[in-house]
Parts: sequence; structure tokens; C-alpha cells
Amino acid sequence: MPLTRCEPQREMKRTIHLVAAARPNFMKIAPLYHALRREDWAEPVIVHTGQHYDVNMSDAFFRDLMLPQPHHHLGVGSGSHAEQTGRVMIAYEKLLYEAKPDMVVVVGDVNSTAACALAAVKVRYANGTRLRPIVAHLEAGLRSFDRTMPEEINRIVTDSIADILWTPSPDADENLFREGIPAEKIGRVGNIMIDSLEMMRPAIEAAGTKDSYGLSKAGYGVVTLHRPANVDVPAALRKICEALVEISARLPLIFPVHPRTRKSLDKYGLRAMLEQAADIRLVEPLSYVPFMNLIFHCRMAITDSGGIQEETTYLGIPCLTLRPNTERPITVTQGTNRLCTMETIRALVDAAMTCTHRRSPPPLWDGKTSQRIISVIRPRLF
Repeated sequence: MPLTRCEPQREMKRTIHLVAAARPNFMKIAPLYHALRREDWAEPVIVHTGQHYDVNMSDAFFRDLMLPQPHHHLGVGSGSHAEQTGRVMIAYEKLLYEAKPDMVVVVGDVNSTAACALAAVKVRYANGTRLRPIVAHLEAGLRSFDRTMPEEINRIVTDSIADILWTPSPDADENLFREGIPAEKIGRVGNIMIDSLEMMRPAIEAAGTKDSYGLSKAGYGVVTLHRPANVDVPAALRKICEALVEISARLPLIFPVHPRTRKSLDKYGLRAMLEQAADIRLVEPLSYVPFMNLIFHCRMAITDSGGIQEETTYLGIPCLTLRPNTERPITVTQGTNRLCTMETIRALVDAAMTCTHRRSPPPLWDGKTSQRIISVIRPRLF
């Protein structure tokens, strides 16, 4: 018989679900999706839970980040925390049994993060000699230590059940160690948000959003608000609006209004206060690239968003965070972020207006987080 040549056996591709539900999630899965697509052993699959579904808050982010349409859309929509979490778990459990992914990556701290992690760790099926899916939490270990925040509960729940915990900073590692998480589950990989920023930098710099609104470089502030404690409480929202009107007399403000915030401004009769201010411009929510063009050129940001705290720290732009705490303390200790209240915001605005000192970004905030993640995924899947 003629000898036959033995061909090397090709490794079977591993299916990796990347779960997204809200604006920050899209930015966290994008660089990892693109990096995994370049690997011949990986099949990244985008699962959109539909928790946030507004064209400017969802579809446009996929376009900006060069992501395909989600491979699976659970379509859960809005509702109470229990309703939303329950619907995500039911829908995702069904998908898990059908698709049988090898790994599930959940990101951030929204309801879908905890819900998909819970569903995945309870659906353990045999795949070869190992149980699947392996559940990984990207951006693990962040803590505000404020359990009145729904996001804090989601973070704690997800970190307590995930198999792999990828952290962005030393404080996150320390939080997990303090909670009794075994060291072998924890890996510091850096800040995935910076990967997105650097990946999209050419498009951001070319976007021209600042110019389209007639704004001058470093001559305006960007405002974003969406946290329930700020926008769902009439007295708190009124004080914020009054402060913004006063600040705008010194620094023009542009305010992309989150749907939740717009609803509250209308409900409590506060939109007119902002619209009548000479130097506050209310605009529709912006997708990632045009919004980041505004951030790149602003004098400061006034926000309650976690992601903006990180982006401004990386860019060296002053950020005033309207919260009593932050799950990203490194943005305060090593960055440009300052926590503020209605009593302190005016003085902090004055300080930010004159600030010229720029700090270096925290370690591993370098645009290479997705590559570090891939280097640890492959050994776990083969």
C-alpha cells in the first residue's frame, strides 16, 4: 500500500459569546471581537440582550465600532430590575442550550451582566472532557461600596460566580482578594475601554462634531447624566439643572441627553430651565465616534458615567463626577476625576478651568488589553 501523508489535525474553533446590553458594553466587546476574529481558533459571537435599545444608544454604536449586527438579539426591552433580569435569564438560557458556546464573556455591571452570568454558570454541559461554558467577567473587581446602586449588586453577584475575573487596576484585584476570591481566578489585563478609544482614534479625530456645533477647542464642557439618584429624584435634578445654568455663564455646555434624563426633565418641568440658558445646548444622544470627538476637544466633562471617568483620565481632561463615590477610584487617585456634590461643584469647576497639570495614564491602560485577554483565553479552551 502507498504511504499516506499524515496531515496535522486542525484545532476545532471555539465559540465565544460576547454579551452586550448597553453603550459601555458595546465599547468593551468591540476590541475583543476584532482581536478574536483575527485568531484562526476563535469564533466570536455577539449576543445583544436588548436591555438598551435606542437607535442612537445601540445600533449607531455598532456602526461606529465596526461591529456586525448581533448574531443573537434577545430583545428583552425595559422593565423593573427583576423583570429585566428575569427575562434576560430566560432568553439566554434557551440560547445557551441551543448554541452551546465554549465561553461566555460578560462585561461591565448592567442587569444583563449578572443575568447572563447566572444563566451560564447554571447551564453546565459536557464538551469533550471539560464542562462548558467557561464564564469570564471583563472589568471585574470594581466596587463603589454603595449597595444602594443596582450596578454594585450586579458587580458583586457576577464576580462571585464567574470562573475568570479580568480586572483593570490594582484596586480591583484587592477588592476581590478581600472578598475571598481565589488568586487563580483573577487576572489583571488593563482597561478595555482604552483599546476602543485607540482603535477608533482616527475616526474620532476626523469626526468634526465639535465644529458642526460651532464649538472651539477647550472652550466648552460636555455634560452627561443618567444615574437614577441624579435624574429620578426631582429635588436632586433641579439642583443639578440650577448648577449647570450657573456654570454655563462661565463655560458653554453641550448636553447629549440620555432618554431616561429627557423623560425626567419633561416630567418635572425642568427642560425649559436648561433650554432658556444662553450657553447650554441640549442635543440628542450621540453614538461613540461623534461623542468622543466632543470629549477629545472639551475643557472638562461633568458626568455621572463610569466610562467617561476612565476616558478623561486617559486623555488628561478634567472630569467632575456628580456622585458621592466611584467604583473607579484610580481615576481620582491617579487620574483627572473629582467627585463632587452641589455644594462643591462650583469650586471644582473653577479649579478645572485653571488646571494645566496632566498625569500619566494608570498602568496597562495602553490599548493592548484585548491581546492580553486572548493570551489567557486560548490555554483555557484547549
